[in-house]
Amino acid sequence: MSSIHPTAIIEDGAILGENVTVGPYCMIGKNVKIGDNSYLKSHVVVEGHTEIGKNNTFYQFCAIGLPPQDKSYNNEPTKTIIGDNNLFREGCTVHRATLKQDKVTVIGDNGYFMSTVHIAHDCRIGNNVTLASGCACAGHVTLGDFVQMGGQCGVTPFVTLGNGAFIGGASAVDKDIPHYCTAYGNRIRLKGVNIIGLKRRGFDKQEISEFVEFYRLMESSTLSPRSFVLHKENLTEYEQNAIVQSFAEFIAMSEMGPAPFMS
Repeated sequence: MSSIHPTAIIEDGAILGENVTVGPYCMIGKNVKIGDNSYLKSHVVVEGHTEIGKNNTFYQFCAIGLPPQDKSYNNEPTKTIIGDNNLFREGCTVHRATLKQDKVTVIGDNGYFMSTVHIAHDCRIGNNVTLASGCACAGHVTLGDFVQMGGQCGVTPFVTLGNGAFIGGASAVDKDIPHYCTAYGNRIRLKGVNIIGLKRRGFDKQEISEFVEFYRLMESSTLSPRSFVLHKENLTEYEQNAIVQSFAEFIAMSEMGPAPFMS
């Protein structure tokens, strides 16, 4: 049985799973689906065509599935999809998509979104992501799995952060950040390799050492990162290293271009 506070407003058509708690003054729209064991503490608004998985917690004043802040949007039935086991602290906002991409804003599983985090329209957020207070992702941003961002970071439209990227606080991220890189600054600069993150993901010492070596070779090269990885001879020694290969592929495919190195 779900627990619904008498001051909550749940429109006809909304679907709640088992053991969902809806606290005081929450509002849930008619096209919303909320999975089992989720908890809306109080003053939470969920609207639009929004699907929320199991075991999600929303603290006070979260606003989920609201219209995008895009002047071209005209109330089309785009979507917001949120996975399982996410925690949204006070004042988080997640906006539904526009018609300009896949018509869906997506957040994966096991995310930790601290107070006043903003996820804009058409974003695709991976699994096990941690965004500290005040972070904001503009429209069409992609975050890979295990991304971590310090407080008050801003990510500009269409930027991609690769798996395991670590961003220092108060950074302005206007370029792509490759897999398992650390970066910070206004504007963003690559600082090095997220060795701690790689260890936590289970990569062995040899793989990590080779990746650090490859990163330093690229950093010291007179070639741009894209040119460096497109010269196949630079990858010959690392053909069996999955980290290096995925890192090089990310740079080669980057639309915004990778952030420059720290000077």
